[in-house]
Amino acid sequence: MSKNYLLEIGVEELPARFVGDALEQLQTNTSDFLKEERINYNSMKVYSTPRRLALIVEGLEDKQEDLKETVKGPAKKIAFDSDGNPTKALLGFMRGQNIDIASIYVEDHNGVEYVYADVVKEGKEIEEILKENIPNIIKSINFPKSMRWGGKNIRFARPIRWLVSLLDDEIVSFDLEGIEASNITKGHRFLGSNRIELNNVNEYVEALRKNFVIVDQEERKDIIKYGSERLAKEKGGNLQQDENLLDEVTNIVEYPTPMIGRIKEEYLSLPADVVITPMKEHLRFFPVLDDKKRLLPYFITVRNGNDDFIETVIKGNEKVLGARLEDARFFYMDDVKRPLESYVEDLQRIVFQEKLGTLYDKTKRVQNLGIKIGEYLEVGEETERNIERAGYLSKADLVTKMVSEFTELQGKMGMEYAKCSEENEIVSLAIFEQYLPRFAGDELPTTTAGSVLSIADKMDTISGLFAIGIHPTGSQDPFGLRRQALGIINIILDKKLNLSINELVETALYFYVEVNGLAFDYNKVKDEIIEFFSGRIRNMFMDMGIRYDIVEAVISTNTDDIYDMKIRANKLNEWLKKEGLSEILSAFNRVANLAEKAISDEVQRDLLTEEEIELYESFNNVEEKINSSIDKKEYDKALDQLVVLKEPIDKFFDKVMVMVDDEKIRNNRLGLLKKIYDTMLQICDLSKIVNK
Repeated sequence: MSKNYLLEIGVEELPARFVGDALEQLQTNTSDFLKEERINYNSMKVYSTPRRLALIVEGLEDKQEDLKETVKGPAKKIAFDSDGNPTKALLGFMRGQNIDIASIYVEDHNGVEYVYADVVKEGKEIEEILKENIPNIIKSINFPKSMRWGGKNIRFARPIRWLVSLLDDEIVSFDLEGIEASNITKGHRFLGSNRIELNNVNEYVEALRKNFVIVDQEERKDIIKYGSERLAKEKGGNLQQDENLLDEVTNIVEYPTPMIGRIKEEYLSLPADVVITPMKEHLRFFPVLDDKKRLLPYFITVRNGNDDFIETVIKGNEKVLGARLEDARFFYMDDVKRPLESYVEDLQRIVFQEKLGTLYDKTKRVQNLGIKIGEYLEVGEETERNIERAGYLSKADLVTKMVSEFTELQGKMGMEYAKCSEENEIVSLAIFEQYLPRFAGDELPTTTAGSVLSIADKMDTISGLFAIGIHPTGSQDPFGLRRQALGIINIILDKKLNLSINELVETALYFYVEVNGLAFDYNKVKDEIIEFFSGRIRNMFMDMGIRYDIVEAVISTNTDDIYDMKIRANKLNEWLKKEGLSEILSAFNRVANLAEKAISDEVQRDLLTEEEIELYESFNNVEEKINSSIDKKEYDKALDQLVVLKEPIDKFFDKVMVMVDDEKIRNNRLGLLKKIYDTMLQICDLSKIVNK
């Protein structure tokens, strides 16, 4: 007979950012526990509000499946005496397994006979298993920050105030360090009952609903989303979509009621971000936009309760927002009294990182690195001037009052203040775009100057922190260096930039020496950064669906141009779909294996035999064509030319012994193979490809 089980962990208000991961852990850990305990069930649903984490398991079997297993006992020679009677060793084994002599049989194991028994362990009742294990499930939930309370040893994000543990209509009681599980839950803190007695698991969702708690987070999310969109449309606008904000608001209310308030017209003359940022980041309000994405004089917020006295609540929210926007207007008006350029010198008093100097030092490095990247890309004179100017102004807004108060506006206010200071449009936009992308899936820079500045800023941070020994380890990446490296790679691929990672790293490290006089093991740090980028490239290419062996074949070449690597990978991916490549790959594997033993690629023709000459001349005939195709980035055509060598390579290995005793002849033959291998490496390393 199947049963339903409810677990509810009642807490003081959880931080919204903790809820999603905690729910996932609760579901995963419970599912793993039930599987391990051999308990089948039909479905599992997890719920959350700010004051509770809960799960309902439906269709639980009422006991474990019986476990049938073969148990190995002592060796036969010590299990029976000379008369064939059980010894103490065998009797102890039977007693431990609760079996008699009739269950015993003997089998050979690695040449030694042992006694065995087929044992059936009867499954435990579900109540007993839940009582033993649910406390451990609760304790297994980890949070970014946990706390202890009331002298208890258990750690949780917030104090646990009640526990519900109900199997159909029966309480599965357990004690969690003085917190007794029961069938009593709590409703909304102000609108619902503080004591709701549940008679059955099936009552849970509706009993809480009657007490102003929508326990299903997805239902709350829909109420907020569609209710807010309806209010926005009533004013002729659209809700600004922000999934992260929607999730956060969902996790801070138990009974959502969307409501719309008004923004005073006097604040709409401010830049839109100056108004929107305090609304979203500080007050969790949703902006309302018109069809052209312009801010309308409305905001939408969500009340944790019903619509009683809603007008009074709206007025209170309007007053709170007004105070925030008044502060923002004061900061903005005070900031624009000075040109953005005048703030640059103030960066000398702000430390970027203790060993890496001030923000002013970083500004100089980013500006210089941006100029060098522009030179590598051979940008025009106007773009070069824009990069230099944007680099100089890039961090100036960080010391303005607005950004000091609303740090989320870094870059955005730099762009706005640059416009107020009559900087050109490209320079202004590049100041904002230096921070893009800010997270996975974020927009990328649209301008060349912005792209260059973003690469320079991120590369400066990565290089500097690696130089002082700070880099990601395992899952730890407190400075977001992986994200910044991925940002650089994404920009390069999106803008199709031909940039050498080696040159970028070398230049960035050079400026740390020149600007800061930083001392470090240059070669070691450079190699660490290159390997760090290689790891990100591998992961990104494989996420794009490129085979791991193709990625390795491309990364193993002599190119460090990320965009060029992507071209090679795509070309190789298509080329490998051709028929009959298995033997070709085998031939080039043999070349690669021996070429690594060569000391040079020098070949003396007069030392070559007939078969060697055939391979030598075949290679000379296609070398120029291969190089021409490589120059045009027609890597598939270069590979086609390389395939011409398959037959002479096979003849060479059939007729020629490479590793002969004569050193001159041996080195000459290895040199020929190295010439072929080095040419192959200009395209990809075919020896990395797995034959399929």
